[in-house]
Amino acid sequence: MHKLRFLVSRRWIAFALVVVFLAWVAWRLGEWQFHRLEDRRERNEIIERNEKAGADPITEVMAPGEPVDQGSEWRIVEATGTYAVEDTVIVRYRTRDGAAGVDVVVPLELTDGTSVLVDRGWYATDNRGVATTDVPAPPPGEVTVTGWVRRDAEGDSTAVTDQSTRAVSSERIGEALDREVVSGWLDLRSESPEPDTALEPVEPPELDEGPHFFYGLQWWFFGALAIFGFFYLIYDEWRGGRGPWGRVDRQRPGGPRAADESEAAEQAAVDGKHHARQE
Repeated sequence: MHKLRFLVSRRWIAFALVVVFLAWVAWRLGEWQFHRLEDRRERNEIIERNEKAGADPITEVMAPGEPVDQGSEWRIVEATGTYAVEDTVIVRYRTRDGAAGVDVVVPLELTDGTSVLVDRGWYATDNRGVATTDVPAPPPGEVTVTGWVRRDAEGDSTAVTDQSTRAVSSERIGEALDREVVSGWLDLRSESPEPDTALEPVEPPELDEGPHFFYGLQWWFFGALAIFGFFYLIYDEWRGGRGPWGRVDRQRPGGPRAADESEAAEQAAVDGKHHARQE
């Protein structure tokens, strides 16, 4: 057991603590990726179930001052009203296939006096931005729309300036337009009647599982690799004293290699004297 005494040295204890920390971080990151995978699967199930169920009246799902919960997101609702074109809001920095563009959000005034924000689709720009008057107009008069219910974004990106924003928040947009809007917003699926010039349709939600499974495995592999490497270095040090610092120590004056060389030199001197006496 004396060969394992090096494990209680400061350097090996510090090394062990670093390995334990790295393995713990890798484990937690792997768990996080697998939790995200479960969330993605639940979301996909909700979307598929909602597609089969069809559209519900908007009043059953959305209302002013009642934030959309996670279980209601991606439900399909139907609403009838009139687009308030003058209050169009541009959502900046929305690229598609490398092309610059914006999303066009227009309030749909409902019969009860409230409005719902509808992301009508994507419009290509030339990187210099676009004014609300530049985008194709929605259908005039009464319109019936169906769309996916979406939850409000959060953070600084939801700030509204000159009827433009970087992320949709019904609360922030409602305040900027001085409108009473229902919480959440809609990704447009269809509108009737159709407009004279259609925008690029809203991209439907992807139903794949993403890279989370393989990312989780990779993080766990990195953690296992750190532990394996640690025990291999213990074995390497035990076998020949060539651990992570052993080679350096043997090069230092007074280290193990220097002591071995000194002993060899002394033995050679003794052998030389003995040989001289025999002659």
